[in-house]
Amino acid sequence: HAKLLGKNNMIVPFDDAGQQSLEFLTTKNDCSMFALASNNKKRPNNLSIGRTFDRKILDIAELGILRYKSLADSAGCPKKRIGSKPMMLFVGDRWHLNPEYRRLQNLLIDFHRGDPVDKIVMSGLDHIMVFTTADEPNAAEGSKPIIHQRVYYCKLKKNPNGGRTPVPFLNPSGPDMDFYVRRTEFATRDIWNIAIKQPGANKKKKVKNFSTNMFGETIGRLHLEKQEIEKMGGKKGKALKLAEKIEKEEQGAQLESELGKEQGELQAEFK
Repeated sequence: HAKLLGKNNMIVPFDDAGQQSLEFLTTKNDCSMFALASNNKKRPNNLSIGRTFDRKILDIAELGILRYKSLADSAGCPKKRIGSKPMMLFVGDRWHLNPEYRRLQNLLIDFHRGDPVDKIVMSGLDHIMVFTTADEPNAAEGSKPIIHQRVYYCKLKKNPNGGRTPVPFLNPSGPDMDFYVRRTEFATRDIWNIAIKQPGANKKKKVKNFSTNMFGETIGRLHLEKQEIEKMGGKKGKALKLAEKIEKEEQGAQLESELGKEQGELQAEFK
């Protein structure tokens, strides 16, 4: 969810007074992420994005926009569904080697990921955001590299080579931007460790030998030693005792009759 504030506020994000104004607005509107657009002679086409922790500014990055292509400029192109999750791809060595760009990558992921979910349907993965860092061929020494943001609509189609796994086809859908990093102010290592720490109550303990079926019923599995059921003596009712007694008497009478027949046959043979 996002809130658009249309009032023109004179806020300088990297000043103490400006950060206090941002902290007030984010607390008032219950927003942990913010984006501030500004334009002046010293820093034209300026975009500041950041996040807060414990109602204080945690990270903030100032970006200079060089090129922007809005959704309206991509008329006729397929657009993502509302509430869908973006796939994000970061191309370039700076995202992994440079600590500043590594923190910027984390900020961009946190800014675009939306609400956290446990499961994602494949049909919900309908667009991908690509961030590419590139150096200009005739750029001056010490200049900041340009970051190219491109958004593509991902349409799943049947695999022409066969198989059940669909093949994604990408179409440019916007919005697209080219920008570079002007200034950054990231949290210190101590504050960062406190911010990313999760409470123990939120950590789910893994329960062994328990599973849930398609009906939502919990099924447990018990591991027992091998039991000799034939030798186990359980509690027997009166009816079972009486039935066993009658069965034993019948078996005894049958044996006696068979023995009597055998003795009669033997006596008849030796007469």
